[in-house]
Amino acid sequence: MTVEELLDAVERILQSRPLDSIQWFVLYQSWLGKTYDEMAEGTGYGSNYIKQVGSQLWQDLSQASGERITKKNLHLVLSKYLQGITKQQNQPQKEPVNKKFRFTKLYPNLFSPGKMEFPSGPLPVGSPLYINRPPLEELICSELIHPGCLIRIKAPKKMGKSSLLNRMIAYAKEQDYQIVYLDFREADEEVFSSLDKFLRWFCIYVSRQLNLLPCLDDFWDTDMGSKVSCKIYFEAYILQYIAENPVVLALNEVQRVFEHPKIAQDFLPMLRFWHEQAKQDQTWQKLRMVVVHTTEIYVPLKLNQSPFNVGITITLPPFTKNQVQDLALRYGLEWARDSQGSKRLEPLQEMVGGHPYLVSLALYHLSGEKMTLEILLETASTPMGIYTQHLRELLNLLQKEPELMSAMQQVIASNEKVELDSIAAYKLESMGLVLLNGNQAFVMCELYRLYFSQQLVKV
Repeated sequence: MTVEELLDAVERILQSRPLDSIQWFVLYQSWLGKTYDEMAEGTGYGSNYIKQVGSQLWQDLSQASGERITKKNLHLVLSKYLQGITKQQNQPQKEPVNKKFRFTKLYPNLFSPGKMEFPSGPLPVGSPLYINRPPLEELICSELIHPGCLIRIKAPKKMGKSSLLNRMIAYAKEQDYQIVYLDFREADEEVFSSLDKFLRWFCIYVSRQLNLLPCLDDFWDTDMGSKVSCKIYFEAYILQYIAENPVVLALNEVQRVFEHPKIAQDFLPMLRFWHEQAKQDQTWQKLRMVVVHTTEIYVPLKLNQSPFNVGITITLPPFTKNQVQDLALRYGLEWARDSQGSKRLEPLQEMVGGHPYLVSLALYHLSGEKMTLEILLETASTPMGIYTQHLRELLNLLQKEPELMSAMQQVIASNEKVELDSIAAYKLESMGLVLLNGNQAFVMCELYRLYFSQQLVKV
């Protein structure tokens, strides 16, 4: 039974009682065999609400058809119903009016892979293309309710950090938490000219996000120093004058701070101190911090000064084979549905190692029938391939650091794990180029091995 036939049967049963967008969504996902929890994952709706919609839908269909329809017998009953109608009328089924429009109001891209947005930037809450990576989402949400928590989300570029952060913020809003979202890429370079200037900018930004009038001069004392002044400003002003609801301080792209070691060596331990203050000071328990960063620049901080050996650390893993298959279906690739389709996706998984952006880019091109999977894989590491821009960006980063270039050459020259200098290993892992077992490194995916084995020999 095709999607069109499903919609046709339901249109005929309900006649003058059209379904709204969420009902069409639940109907279609049920037809695909999805559970209510799976339906709720990427929609922004709670699973209980999805279940209620489904329960009412089966009741409406049962009453209208005169036969009991449930989530489990949906295929059987609707197929039987459609066959009976066809025999009675002995004529082609009429196209349901506006069926695609109504069905795609919630997920407008579901039936139009050619109109899929090019994979770029974080996925908004509710996007059907967001793939949960259990138990990360649940872990972050459960940690967020702890007073004074500090959560660190770390991964190479384009692994989904900001998309995950968007969902954490949406959850915090559901709890009536106040949100301060600060992306350090917004800061002018001049802001990083000194610690004092940086912390004053930081305090003003947070104040305005919370709709408080910045009044730094009332709390800033040059004799006491910038860090102490910043602490007093938060403690005696921001955390005193806001509502009782907790404040989530979401700091994105923190690697921008890492690029300025003189700032980082004071700012990062300051965040750690604030986190520890919450253990003994009720005022600081209102503050929950989330630190998100990508490719790090090595900062020679002492381990006991770093804010990142406290709280909870979230490292985003690559997609599993099942998650790649799930995403392929969300891109409308129906051939990926069965075990044979899953097996056909295995070479893609091996080529890109489950990297979310690289997988999404491939499925985007496949969904629009821009190329076949075979051609995509054959040209993947070449200048004609879909990954050429991504690969050039990585190559440019390596070329700026000869030590890293040499280390990467060692990795791709061997089929075994390679022992690297700890800092080189750390940087290559942060860039997403290698996977580590201690200081032993091996290339992250076949795409990188093919490309860099060609490029690094030219150097």
